[in-house]
Amino acid sequence: MERITVSHFEDGVSLFTINRPERRNAICSKTAIELQHAFADFDKSEQKVAVLTGAGDAAFSAGADVADVPELWRCVPTVGITTEKPIIAAVAGWCIGGGMILAMMSDLAVAAENTRFSYPEAKLGLTQGMIAGLAGRIPHKIAMEVMLLARTIDAQRAYDVGFVNQVVPTGTQVDAALAMARELTQMAPLVLKTLKRFVTGTVLPKGPTETFARAKRELEIVADSEDCREGFASYREKRPPVFHGR
Repeated sequence: MERITVSHFEDGVSLFTINRPERRNAICSKTAIELQHAFADFDKSEQKVAVLTGAGDAAFSAGADVADVPELWRCVPTVGITTEKPIIAAVAGWCIGGGMILAMMSDLAVAAENTRFSYPEAKLGLTQGMIAGLAGRIPHKIAMEVMLLARTIDAQRAYDVGFVNQVVPTGTQVDAALAMARELTQMAPLVLKTLKRFVTGTVLPKGPTETFARAKRELEIVADSEDCREGFASYREKRPPVFHGR
């Protein structure tokens, strides 16, 4: 993979790094697909917890790469990334637009002291709407301040309003997130998966963009299935299809 790096540790923790520091770890179309595929492999593996970060301390992610706009939903936890294993965001520097969505949709988050969260779509005249879920995760008025006024919030304020779990010195955010992940590996995996499924499935509100993206993911699974290929092949060959549910 060209735009991300993945490290799997023997203790069950995996570290995913968006590795485009020259672009402030902006997410292009290939980055989104690479993350989606890498997390799918993680979900099938024996690994227990994931940490998601960006290369360097200057930016976790500048969001969607305007030079190669991605289908961002593909790499958003609980949307295109469907694992029920815990995901921890380790954030430093600028966390903008889609980068903020990745942190928002992770289960836990550690922020370096230099972190700045920003969602500037109201200044750009374009929105895909997934940020609407922020109002279900932090106080409503603070969420609207971020979305409608496009105001930047720093790490301490993000902690104060419950957007991140921990603020640490810049440069230590990944180690702190890995320590949290290793704490999670000592918990019962079935309990963690069940609680995450309950929270993401029935407790947290879902905006229209999030619901649409989840439906698109489900339809893609059907379209890319062996059964779909068998169905079309049997039609061409004028024979009864043999489906296997995969």
